[in-house]
Amino acid sequence: MSEKLTHQKKSQVTEPAKEIRQRITELSSELLPEPVVDRLVELLSKRSISERRLEEVVKEAVKQYLKSQVEPGEPVGVVAAQSVGEPGTQMTLRTFHYAGVREYNVTLGLPRLIEIVDARKSPSTPSMTVWLDDRHRFTRDQAYEVAKRILQVSVKDVLDNIEIGDGYLSFYLNSEEMDKHGILLDQVIDAVRGSLGKTRSEKATVEKEDDYSFTIINEEMTRSTGYRIKDKVMSVVLKGIKGVTKVYLERTKLSQPLDGHDEEWYIITEGSDLAKVLEVDGVDRTRTTTNNIYEIYQVLGIEAARNSIIEEIMKTLHEQGLEVDVRHVSLLADWMTESGQIKPVTRTGISVGKTSVLAKAAFEVTVSHLLAAAESAETDTLEGVTESVIVGNYIPMGTGMVDLMVNLRALKNV
Repeated sequence: MSEKLTHQKKSQVTEPAKEIRQRITELSSELLPEPVVDRLVELLSKRSISERRLEEVVKEAVKQYLKSQVEPGEPVGVVAAQSVGEPGTQMTLRTFHYAGVREYNVTLGLPRLIEIVDARKSPSTPSMTVWLDDRHRFTRDQAYEVAKRILQVSVKDVLDNIEIGDGYLSFYLNSEEMDKHGILLDQVIDAVRGSLGKTRSEKATVEKEDDYSFTIINEEMTRSTGYRIKDKVMSVVLKGIKGVTKVYLERTKLSQPLDGHDEEWYIITEGSDLAKVLEVDGVDRTRTTTNNIYEIYQVLGIEAARNSIIEEIMKTLHEQGLEVDVRHVSLLADWMTESGQIKPVTRTGISVGKTSVLAKAAFEVTVSHLLAAAESAETDTLEGVTESVIVGNYIPMGTGMVDLMVNLRALKNV
């Protein structure tokens, strides 16, 4: 009985919403984009509204939408530069932000914004937000199991002490750390032997003292050689993803309860390797992301990288309490990715694709560009904005886009 009543209520809610959507589409002549229509339907379906009032609302929405569109000849690049640049002057220079966990820090503010627009291949504090599948996200213990698969465990993490002598290396391992990470003695021995190099490894013999200590003997290996290869041996990865040095378990409220749970667990990492983490069992591949835009580009493609640039810039601005229209940031992201690769907003990126000599010379290393152009006898057609300003021509924007043609013969008859 209750299911029947619920179904009736749902149908009562959805039917008017369908009618309103259909009417909005008819009245707006399909001009309004889908997100605007969705928002109108959401607001109007909550109240009773007459046909005349609905027409007025849709007309006003269309009017505001058309008003918000860019006029022909609008210098959108300049407006976008001003809109992002001016709030940028209000941003703090504080590099590190403690996000609820004392040890966890991430680059924010102006340093992060510069990092994004410079298209740095690796951010100063790479980090991933790893979301989990339905089997692992509802309990801390299940989330912890996935975190253990991700966390990098190297030899130095399970080592208590190492003795170096002429012809031998003795390793004393920490039993608690070994058991915690589920690492066996043979795994450590194989990893250490592999790091010695092919020649030393073949001539080396291993003596196990107990379950947590062993000695590698190679009579040709001197004490100085042992100290030289010590760092290499210590950094050998035994388990997990290389570069992910720390993991933090966090939880967040669900927008709607699911399977009797109202919150879910997720993992934040220090260090990033998106390709490897997506292969880990228990990871939700559809939501997991990283702040390393180049990794997103390599794994998911240029469109995903474009979305990531927009998201990272908007997040950085919002964290500083700055409001910038997303369309300005979208234009910047479009320019950075339109070639199919990520171009930085630097002298190397900006110059790529520009044909005008003066435009290139106007942005850094002026003499180099002019000399290179003179050497190859390049011609500048003076059609762009920068070069038009330099020589004193009208710029091809706004009213400068329009060429006025005068019929001189007809003018005599006036």
